[in-house]
Amino acid sequence: MVFTGAGMRRGIRAAAPLMIGLAPFGAVVGVMSQGKGLSLLEALLMSGLVYAGASQLLALELWAEPAPLLAACLAAFAVNIRMAPMGAALAPWMDRLRGWRLWFTLGTIVDHSFAMGVADMRAGGRDAGYLLGIGVVLWLTWMVVVAAGHLLGSAVQLAPGHPLFYAATATFVALLVPLWRGPRRELLPWATAALLAVAAARLGLPQPVPLLAGALSGAALAAWREQRGA
Repeated sequence: MVFTGAGMRRGIRAAAPLMIGLAPFGAVVGVMSQGKGLSLLEALLMSGLVYAGASQLLALELWAEPAPLLAACLAAFAVNIRMAPMGAALAPWMDRLRGWRLWFTLGTIVDHSFAMGVADMRAGGRDAGYLLGIGVVLWLTWMVVVAAGHLLGSAVQLAPGHPLFYAATATFVALLVPLWRGPRRELLPWATAALLAVAAARLGLPQPVPLLAGALSGAALAAWREQRGA
Protein backbone atom coordinates (compact mmCIF):
# COMPACT_ATOMS: atom_id res chain seq x y z
CA MET A 1 0.00 0.00 0.00
CA VAL A 2 1.27 3.48 -0.92
CA PHE A 3 0.06 7.07 -0.72
CA THR A 4 1.26 9.28 -3.58
CA GLY A 5 0.50 12.58 -5.25
CA ALA A 6 -0.08 10.68 -8.48
CA GLY A 7 -2.78 8.68 -6.73
CA MET A 8 -4.44 11.87 -5.50
CA ARG A 9 -4.39 13.35 -9.00
CA ARG A 10 -5.95 10.17 -10.35
CA GLY A 11 -8.67 10.45 -7.70
CA ILE A 12 -9.31 14.09 -8.60
CA ARG A 13 -9.80 13.15 -12.24
CA ALA A 14 -12.03 10.21 -11.32
CA ALA A 15 -14.22 12.44 -9.13
CA ALA A 16 -15.06 14.90 -11.93
CA PRO A 17 -18.17 13.01 -13.18
CA LEU A 18 -19.46 12.67 -9.61
CA MET A 19 -19.60 16.46 -9.28
CA ILE A 20 -22.53 16.48 -11.70
CA GLY A 21 -24.52 14.03 -9.58
CA LEU A 22 -23.57 15.80 -6.35
CA ALA A 23 -24.76 19.22 -7.53
CA PRO A 24 -28.55 18.70 -7.31
CA PHE A 25 -28.13 16.79 -4.03
CA GLY A 26 -26.22 19.65 -2.42
CA ALA A 27 -28.54 22.25 -3.92
CA VAL A 28 -31.51 20.53 -2.28
CA VAL A 29 -29.72 20.66 1.09
CA GLY A 30 -29.02 24.36 0.55
CA VAL A 31 -32.60 25.14 -0.46
CA MET A 32 -34.01 23.18 2.48
CA SER A 33 -31.65 24.78 5.00
CA GLN A 34 -32.67 28.23 3.76
CA GLY A 35 -36.31 27.25 4.00
CA LYS A 36 -35.84 26.06 7.58
CA GLY A 37 -34.39 29.42 8.59
CA LEU A 38 -30.67 28.57 8.75
CA SER A 39 -28.28 31.35 7.80
CA LEU A 40 -25.70 30.80 5.08
CA LEU A 41 -22.98 30.48 7.72
CA GLU A 42 -25.00 27.89 9.67
CA ALA A 43 -25.70 25.91 6.51
CA LEU A 44 -22.03 25.92 5.55
CA LEU A 45 -20.88 24.96 9.05
CA MET A 46 -23.31 22.04 9.09
CA SER A 47 -22.25 20.97 5.60
CA GLY A 48 -18.53 21.31 6.24
CA LEU A 49 -18.44 19.66 9.66
CA VAL A 50 -21.14 17.02 9.33
CA TYR A 51 -20.52 16.50 5.61
CA ALA A 52 -23.15 13.81 5.22
CA GLY A 53 -25.93 14.70 2.82
CA ALA A 54 -28.34 11.96 3.83
CA SER A 55 -28.22 12.80 7.54
CA GLN A 56 -28.39 16.52 6.78
CA LEU A 57 -31.54 16.01 4.71
CA LEU A 58 -33.07 13.84 7.41
CA ALA A 59 -32.24 16.37 10.13
CA LEU A 60 -33.73 19.17 8.04
CA GLU A 61 -36.87 17.10 7.46
CA LEU A 62 -37.25 16.80 11.22
CA TRP A 63 -36.42 20.46 11.83
CA ALA A 64 -39.16 22.28 13.70
CA GLU A 65 -39.60 24.96 16.33
CA PRO A 66 -38.59 23.97 18.95
CA ALA A 67 -36.03 21.70 17.28
CA PRO A 68 -36.39 17.98 18.20
CA LEU A 69 -32.71 17.62 19.08
CA LEU A 70 -32.88 14.05 20.37
CA ALA A 71 -34.81 12.77 17.35
CA ALA A 72 -32.52 14.60 14.92
CA CYS A 73 -29.37 13.31 16.61
CA LEU A 74 -30.70 9.75 16.69
CA ALA A 75 -31.68 9.93 13.02
CA ALA A 76 -28.26 11.32 12.04
CA PHE A 77 -26.53 8.63 14.07
CA ALA A 78 -28.64 5.92 12.44
CA VAL A 79 -27.77 7.20 8.97
CA ASN A 80 -24.07 7.75 9.63
CA ILE A 81 -23.39 4.50 11.51
CA ARG A 82 -22.84 2.99 8.06
CA MET A 83 -19.48 4.79 8.04
CA ALA A 84 -18.14 2.24 10.55
CA PRO A 85 -18.33 -0.78 8.21
CA MET A 86 -17.12 1.46 5.38
CA GLY A 87 -13.94 2.14 7.33
CA ALA A 88 -13.56 -1.56 8.05
CA ALA A 89 -13.91 -2.40 4.35
CA LEU A 90 -11.17 0.13 3.56
CA ALA A 91 -8.89 -1.14 6.32
CA PRO A 92 -6.24 -2.50 3.90
CA TRP A 93 -5.61 1.15 2.94
CA MET A 94 -6.49 2.93 6.20
CA ASP A 95 -4.37 0.75 8.51
CA ARG A 96 -1.17 1.90 6.82
CA LEU A 97 -1.88 5.64 6.96
CA ARG A 98 -0.70 8.01 9.66
CA GLY A 99 -1.10 11.68 10.57
CA TRP A 100 -2.87 14.08 8.23
CA ARG A 101 -3.16 11.46 5.50
CA LEU A 102 -5.30 9.28 7.74
CA TRP A 103 -7.46 12.02 9.26
CA PHE A 104 -8.12 13.92 6.05
CA THR A 105 -8.97 10.70 4.24
CA LEU A 106 -11.33 9.56 6.99
CA GLY A 107 -12.90 13.01 7.24
CA THR A 108 -13.78 13.15 3.55
CA ILE A 109 -15.10 9.63 3.05
CA VAL A 110 -18.66 9.56 1.74
CA ASP A 111 -20.67 6.96 -0.13
CA HIS A 112 -19.29 8.15 -3.47
CA SER A 113 -15.61 7.96 -2.54
CA PHE A 114 -16.16 4.71 -0.63
CA ALA A 115 -17.78 3.02 -3.62
CA MET A 116 -15.02 4.10 -5.97
CA GLY A 117 -12.29 3.28 -3.45
CA VAL A 118 -13.59 -0.23 -2.87
CA ALA A 119 -13.94 -0.80 -6.60
CA ASP A 120 -10.34 0.34 -7.13
CA MET A 121 -9.13 -1.84 -4.27
CA ARG A 122 -10.90 -4.89 -5.68
CA ALA A 123 -9.27 -4.19 -9.04
CA GLY A 124 -5.84 -4.35 -7.40
CA GLY A 125 -5.29 -0.67 -6.59
CA ARG A 126 -2.78 0.03 -3.84
CA ASP A 127 -2.62 3.84 -3.73
CA ALA A 128 -4.69 5.33 -0.89
CA GLY A 129 -4.07 8.81 -2.30
CA TYR A 130 -6.76 7.95 -4.83
CA LEU A 131 -9.36 7.95 -2.06
CA LEU A 132 -8.29 11.32 -0.64
CA GLY A 133 -8.22 12.88 -4.12
CA ILE A 134 -11.87 11.93 -4.62
CA GLY A 135 -12.81 13.07 -1.12
CA VAL A 136 -11.28 16.54 -1.38
CA VAL A 137 -12.97 17.27 -4.71
CA LEU A 138 -16.35 16.13 -3.44
CA TRP A 139 -16.04 18.12 -0.18
CA LEU A 140 -15.24 21.33 -2.06
CA THR A 141 -18.04 20.67 -4.54
CA TRP A 142 -20.46 20.01 -1.70
CA MET A 143 -19.68 23.31 0.00
CA VAL A 144 -20.10 25.28 -3.24
CA VAL A 145 -23.41 23.71 -4.26
CA VAL A 146 -24.90 23.96 -0.76
CA ALA A 147 -24.03 27.66 -0.70
CA ALA A 148 -25.54 28.12 -4.17
CA GLY A 149 -28.71 26.31 -3.14
CA HIS A 150 -29.03 28.43 -0.01
CA LEU A 151 -28.53 31.70 -1.91
CA LEU A 152 -31.06 30.70 -4.57
CA GLY A 153 -33.49 29.19 -2.08
CA SER A 154 -35.51 32.36 -1.66
CA ALA A 155 -35.90 32.70 -5.43
CA VAL A 156 -36.70 29.05 -6.17
CA GLN A 157 -39.85 27.73 -4.55
CA LEU A 158 -39.97 23.97 -5.13
CA ALA A 159 -43.10 21.94 -4.59
CA PRO A 160 -42.77 19.09 -2.04
CA GLY A 161 -42.86 16.45 -4.78
CA HIS A 162 -40.48 18.19 -7.18
CA PRO A 163 -38.15 15.78 -9.09
CA LEU A 164 -35.09 17.62 -7.76
CA PHE A 165 -35.72 16.10 -4.35
CA TYR A 166 -35.18 12.66 -5.89
CA ALA A 167 -31.55 13.55 -6.70
CA ALA A 168 -30.24 12.14 -3.42
CA THR A 169 -32.02 8.81 -3.85
CA ALA A 170 -30.93 8.53 -7.49
CA THR A 171 -27.32 9.21 -6.53
CA PHE A 172 -27.30 6.51 -3.86
CA VAL A 173 -28.91 3.98 -6.22
CA ALA A 174 -26.26 4.68 -8.84
CA LEU A 175 -23.50 4.13 -6.27
CA LEU A 176 -24.70 0.57 -5.71
CA VAL A 177 -23.50 -0.44 -9.17
CA PRO A 178 -19.73 -0.73 -8.46
CA LEU A 179 -20.48 -2.49 -5.15
CA TRP A 180 -22.57 -5.24 -6.75
CA ARG A 181 -20.70 -8.58 -6.65
CA GLY A 182 -23.37 -10.69 -8.30
CA PRO A 183 -26.79 -12.07 -7.29
CA ARG A 184 -25.35 -15.05 -5.45
CA ARG A 185 -23.58 -12.88 -2.87
CA GLU A 186 -25.64 -9.68 -2.80
CA LEU A 187 -29.24 -10.30 -3.85
CA LEU A 188 -30.63 -11.77 -0.64
CA PRO A 189 -29.15 -9.20 1.82
CA TRP A 190 -30.02 -6.27 -0.45
CA ALA A 191 -33.55 -7.53 -1.05
CA THR A 192 -34.08 -8.18 2.67
CA ALA A 193 -32.93 -4.67 3.56
CA ALA A 194 -35.16 -3.09 0.93
CA LEU A 195 -38.25 -5.11 1.82
CA LEU A 196 -38.00 -4.50 5.56
CA ALA A 197 -37.35 -0.78 5.11
CA VAL A 198 -40.36 -0.42 2.79
CA ALA A 199 -42.53 -2.52 5.11
CA ALA A 200 -41.62 -0.38 8.11
CA ALA A 201 -42.38 2.79 6.16
CA ARG A 202 -45.72 1.37 4.96
CA LEU A 203 -46.65 0.62 8.56
CA GLY A 204 -46.21 4.31 9.31
CA LEU A 205 -43.26 3.86 11.65
CA PRO A 206 -41.37 7.13 12.15
CA GLN A 207 -37.85 7.77 10.96
CA PRO A 208 -35.29 6.46 11.56
CA VAL A 209 -37.06 3.14 12.24
CA PRO A 210 -37.45 2.13 8.54
CA LEU A 211 -33.85 3.07 7.87
CA LEU A 212 -32.56 1.10 10.85
CA ALA A 213 -34.74 -1.89 10.03
CA GLY A 214 -33.40 -2.11 6.51
CA ALA A 215 -29.76 -1.34 7.28
CA LEU A 216 -29.39 -3.64 10.27
CA SER A 217 -31.28 -6.57 8.76
CA GLY A 218 -29.35 -6.44 5.50
CA ALA A 219 -25.99 -6.02 7.23
CA ALA A 220 -26.73 -8.83 9.71
CA LEU A 221 -27.75 -11.24 6.96
CA ALA A 222 -24.70 -10.36 4.84
CA ALA A 223 -22.37 -10.80 7.83
CA TRP A 224 -23.94 -14.15 8.70
CA ARG A 225 -23.57 -15.39 5.14
CA GLU A 226 -19.94 -14.22 4.98
CA GLN A 227 -19.17 -15.94 8.29
CA ARG A 228 -20.90 -19.09 7.16
CA GLY A 229 -18.91 -19.06 3.92
CA ALA A 230 -15.64 -18.50 5.78
